[in-house]
Amino acid sequence: MSVAWGRYVVDTPADGPATLRIGAGAAQPLVEVLTAGSGRGHVSARFSETSIGRRFRFTGAIRTPGEPGAVRTPGGPGAVRASGELRVRLRDDESGLTAEVCLSGDLQVTTTITNEGSAPVLLLGVTSLAVGLGPAADLDLVAGDSEWLGEGRWTRRPLREVVPDLNLAVHGQDGRGRYAVTSTGTWSTGARQPTGVLVDRVTGTAVGWQVEHNGPWRWEVGERLDGTYLALTGPTDIDHQWQQPLLPGESFTTVPASIAVGDGLHGAVAALTAQRRSQRRPDSGLPVIFNDYMNTLMGDPTTEKLRPLIDAAATAGAEVFCIDAGWYDNDTTWWDSVGEWQPSTSRFPGGLGEVIGHIRGHGMVPGLWLEPEVIGVRSPMADKLPADAFLQRGGTRLVEHGRYHLDLRHPAAVAHLDEVVDRLVEQFGAGYFKLDYNIDPGAGTDLAAPAVGAGLLDHNRAHLAWLDGVLDRHPGLILENCASGGMRADYALLSRMQLQSTSDQQDFRKYPPIAVAAPLAILPEQAASWAYPQPEMSDEEIAFTMCTGLLGRLYLSGRLDAMSPEQHRLVRDGVEAFRVIRGDLAGAVPVWPLGLPGWDDAWLSLGLRAGDTTYLGIWRRGGLPSAEIQLDHLRGRRIDVDVLYPERLPAWAYRWGSESGSLTVTTAADETHTARVLRIRTLP
Repeated sequence: MSVAWGRYVVDTPADGPATLRIGAGAAQPLVEVLTAGSGRGHVSARFSETSIGRRFRFTGAIRTPGEPGAVRTPGGPGAVRASGELRVRLRDDESGLTAEVCLSGDLQVTTTITNEGSAPVLLLGVTSLAVGLGPAADLDLVAGDSEWLGEGRWTRRPLREVVPDLNLAVHGQDGRGRYAVTSTGTWSTGARQPTGVLVDRVTGTAVGWQVEHNGPWRWEVGERLDGTYLALTGPTDIDHQWQQPLLPGESFTTVPASIAVGDGLHGAVAALTAQRRSQRRPDSGLPVIFNDYMNTLMGDPTTEKLRPLIDAAATAGAEVFCIDAGWYDNDTTWWDSVGEWQPSTSRFPGGLGEVIGHIRGHGMVPGLWLEPEVIGVRSPMADKLPADAFLQRGGTRLVEHGRYHLDLRHPAAVAHLDEVVDRLVEQFGAGYFKLDYNIDPGAGTDLAAPAVGAGLLDHNRAHLAWLDGVLDRHPGLILENCASGGMRADYALLSRMQLQSTSDQQDFRKYPPIAVAAPLAILPEQAASWAYPQPEMSDEEIAFTMCTGLLGRLYLSGRLDAMSPEQHRLVRDGVEAFRVIRGDLAGAVPVWPLGLPGWDDAWLSLGLRAGDTTYLGIWRRGGLPSAEIQLDHLRGRRIDVDVLYPERLPAWAYRWGSESGSLTVTTAADETHTARVLRIRTLP
């Protein structure tokens, strides 16, 4: 017997566990559960073949109206989505645990475990999803590393490099090892990406995935006797000090995870891109955003400094002007005193409202920087809120880099943040908030929690509920997700917030690989990469940094107020180019004509396919003056190549080889750092 959901099929044999297999994959149980009283059926350190997972049996399935892939609205764990759902029900008679696996969208999954037995159960780990795949020898693994200033460094390598061939058939047993990737604390993308892809070199089929959680997670791949498995989880006992007691009748729901299947790497990423779009709240129309921070005011705004910058940003075509860090500070040592979020009187002698009014007078939406989840140790709010409103360990408030961390399980913490947001919206008409997050509290809190990881998970979920409440009260508000750049760029948050800062990288020469790689994990229309042109730059360097921001959510900064008219016109041209592109961004899918970007690559390229149009970004950072850009999706077609930006600078040379699908480009300038954005359209 089997149950279908879109292109996926859940096999439900009477004498074995239910499975979700991709092609002729391994018969990996659909759900794996570790408890204190029931571990693995075969000793190992992985989430495959747990005792309860082996014993689960199919008991039924329920469909709610809707079709796979339809647009959905965000909701809490286990919430019914507008697109419909398939709920697969399993039971283990020995432990009394039941599982309900909720499949929605193209394939987003959560699993709810309920204790229907008569005795308490202590959960130590539950998979959101586990699936069986093909032979390990045929698979390539695409995975990403990250760190501050160096986000999204992706590699592709044979899976055999991390999952060795042990000749399991000779031993007649499943393997015990696994390649596990984990993230701890709350910087969910601070070290590793919760996204990955396995590409089958024989069949061409590729499976992509993402764990959608604003806290700890784990994904792993390993080899069984019958093939490869993939397991996706949120926090676990072994990795994150998480455990959850379940009394009879109680339930626990995992964090969401999604998988997507396509033809090759580009096909899998295109399918993940569609899945991400199906999860999002409605967008705000992709306005051009100017932020005064990066390589500009750097957290030192004043009325005197902002006025000419606001004028210049408006002339360049900005539609949002965000005053970044420092607007609440009367001196220059604000780091450990934040939390009250009252405007500075010394920075703005006529009041912050005067500056906001200047922004609105130019027809721009005013924005403000906030770091809502922290309270500085010197902040007046540190003593105004109850001790229980902060994350704690052993009765002591956690301190990280001079800040306490709010515990959003506590109503006083939520009320404080609601008051701040509502006041700034109502008093100043703020329509944009850059929500930053510059500390990581570690494993969690043991206050009113069975384990520190459980306390953190409940706080993470309370954070999402707070964001939902903010957007429900202020539906036109634009929220930027930032955590020292891209340290928390997960789809628990990005299903709610409209855009994501991709990095804090201040060197314009090092930013392109971050921007080029971003669409592997972030929607193009959400990936906000900084373009920060400066008066001391050459024209080619200005174009270079502008191109970095164009194939995503343009995020403009720089001392525009100090530029010459010719330099300012070059910036304005970039804004106009973005306005051409943005109409197609929300339907575009990414391709990488030069392969995955390397951190030190001399040439980099990102393409966005939108119907018959391809927007192609090309960056040269050294090496030879020519490169061949492989556009396989245009092979055999006649094309028109149009320079979208910069039109005013010397033209490059282009030669199209239709049979090979190769576009040869040759730069015109002697400068090392030069870039172009092309618009390529197919001809009849």
